[in-house]
Amino acid sequence: MNNPMLYMRHVELLRDQVPSFEAYPFVLPAVRNLERLVFTKPVTFLVGENGTGKSTLLEGIAAAWGFNPEGGTLNFSFNTRSSHSSLYEFLRIARGVKRPKDGFFLRAESYYNVASYIDELDNDEDPGECAQPPIKDSYGGKSLHEQSHGESFFAAFVHRFGGRGLYILDEPEAALSPVRQMSLLVRMHELVLQHSQFIIATHSPILMSYPGAEIFLLEGEAMRPVDLEETEHFSVTKAFMNDRKGMLHELLGDT
Repeated sequence: MNNPMLYMRHVELLRDQVPSFEAYPFVLPAVRNLERLVFTKPVTFLVGENGTGKSTLLEGIAAAWGFNPEGGTLNFSFNTRSSHSSLYEFLRIARGVKRPKDGFFLRAESYYNVASYIDELDNDEDPGECAQPPIKDSYGGKSLHEQSHGESFFAAFVHRFGGRGLYILDEPEAALSPVRQMSLLVRMHELVLQHSQFIIATHSPILMSYPGAEIFLLEGEAMRPVDLEETEHFSVTKAFMNDRKGMLHELLGDT
């Protein structure tokens, strides 16, 4: 059932307008059998093996909402390299009764480009009487390029995400240590309590542990809701840590 209090209630693939399900991106498992993906919880995870198309689907959802395909806020309009698919043109978004006051699309693979764009805007700012504060002030006051990859990611979560927002994150754990991933859980919870909605593609069982989250598993040609314990991410990590020596022996033999 739809949750009318969410900013994005569902996303629907306009299947009758798709030119061919044998061509990219519609051939991807995450897209090929997509009809309607309904969001019912403030936090939704898309999980699955590499190559299932979850990042492509997330990018399409973000672009259909109005975000720059490379990431950033709704106001970011740069284009470093036009590599995004046309999927967003075939998606219909159902919006909730309330509009978000904030929003951000974070793509791990193109976050460097977002950081560069912020620096460019700040460097182009006219230092006159009506000059606006540097954009980097919204990210902790320090250029994202002057921080480690993990620090710059976390600066956005802590300083830029302001609540009452729609936050679409593609593999946010990519630059975060396990401790930072747990810190991100804390920050997510703070923002959920401030009426925010998250849609996240991830491989991290730590992030997937968020209480009450909906997890959609992309497996084969199907997408279905699952519990954390049903995911391979959880079971493989648990099995490895519970019997590290045995697993290493299976993988590497007598080395």
